[in-house]
Amino acid sequence: MPDRPIRVLIADDHEIVRTGIRLLVNGQADMEVIAEARDGAEAVALSVATAPDVVLMDISMPEMSGIEATRAIKATRSEAEIVGLTMHSDERYFFELLKAGASGYVVKGGAPHELLEAIRAAARGQAYIHPSVAGRLIGDFVERAQSGEAELDGLTDREREVLEQIALGLTGREIAAQLEISANTVDRHRSNIMAKLDLHNKAALVRYAVRKGLIEDE
Repeated sequence: MPDRPIRVLIADDHEIVRTGIRLLVNGQADMEVIAEARDGAEAVALSVATAPDVVLMDISMPEMSGIEATRAIKATRSEAEIVGLTMHSDERYFFELLKAGASGYVVKGGAPHELLEAIRAAARGQAYIHPSVAGRLIGDFVERAQSGEAELDGLTDREREVLEQIALGLTGREIAAQLEISANTVDRHRSNIMAKLDLHNKAALVRYAVRKGLIEDE
């Protein structure tokens, strides 16, 4: 996370939603809203013009959808992290956002702290998996891995277990407790996984799971 406040761009076609998010974000010492967009096309343009660290992207917007805008932003500013905003808790929207390059999503009806957690996680290059989806996502992951359907590019069984916990969003300390290994061992496994897959952050690992078909997009 940068020493300066996290620079946030809000993209939502409802002014009342943008106002509420702006007040919430600007009330935090470690983040600030630097721009607001009313549709996907404006979000893409403002992303280039203002260089935000994190874009809060509504999925359903006129002119260009949030998913299309996410693809466009990642194509032009790959370093920008994107968190989807949606009224839907359906995991299909989560999968589509991941495929487009987002770090996760937050349901608009959720608690304010979830949005703030998602922004901070994205700024660290980590995925944020909304609680309404996390259980189903990891359940699909485990089921497919155990059935032998998933090819995980040479990962060991233990590395697969660690990857499952990372996909669930657990911290290194939580993974260590869950698997009854040391935190240093978790770090070593994480490094090995990223080296084998040539991936460099948690968000990329979750997107990898989707691309490889480890999780069903039903």
